[in-house]
Amino acid sequence: MPPGSPAPPRPARDRVDLRFDGWITGVGTASGTRLVLGHWPRSPFGAFSDVMLERPDGHRTLLAPTGRVAEFIAGTYAFDEVRVVPVEVRTAGDRWTVASGALLDLCFTVGRRGALGTLLRLAAPVTSRRAFAALTDPVARLLMGVHTRGSAGNGRYEWYGARDLRRLTAATAAYEGRDLGPLAPVDPPVRFGFGSTPRMPCQVRVTTTVRVPGPAPMR
Repeated sequence: MPPGSPAPPRPARDRVDLRFDGWITGVGTASGTRLVLGHWPRSPFGAFSDVMLERPDGHRTLLAPTGRVAEFIAGTYAFDEVRVVPVEVRTAGDRWTVASGALLDLCFTVGRRGALGTLLRLAAPVTSRRAFAALTDPVARLLMGVHTRGSAGNGRYEWYGARDLRRLTAATAAYEGRDLGPLAPVDPPVRFGFGSTPRMPCQVRVTTTVRVPGPAPMR
């Protein structure tokens, strides 16, 4: 658990656990801009994708497809700017293409999974659970510099249950018409929430649980 983080709130009638099932992809670029794509085929808001972007000067931007999705994400993470814009994701084998109107063009290729990815994939029924995320948080911090649980904004608490891991082999990105340069480590770590993505550009298959005060959001 991050230093100073409160213990996870206990389930109660006024707290709800929301599950998001999909992929988180962390992309670093030679320009110093880092991007985090969330692609969620299953969520309390239906299927959607979003992009979190941090410039070298530290300015953090959220691109989200609807006002309701933007409100929820901005209430969980920290941003300097929020834009409600289409975020379209297409896949062709291992190649992913992300477009957000005239703002963002991102393409990346996912490589083969290594030993850790294979292990996570085989153990996915266990690794996707909150208890496993809580148990492995110290190990994830030590080996990869990431957190798998922690406190978020507005009294929320999160667990990240990794189910697969694959490195990226290539990426191109342009934001607001400016080429961001070739693929590079996600360095320095992004500062949207209590943890960053791994330093190596990669894609993680994940089940994220967010415990929120109050009733579940309506679609």
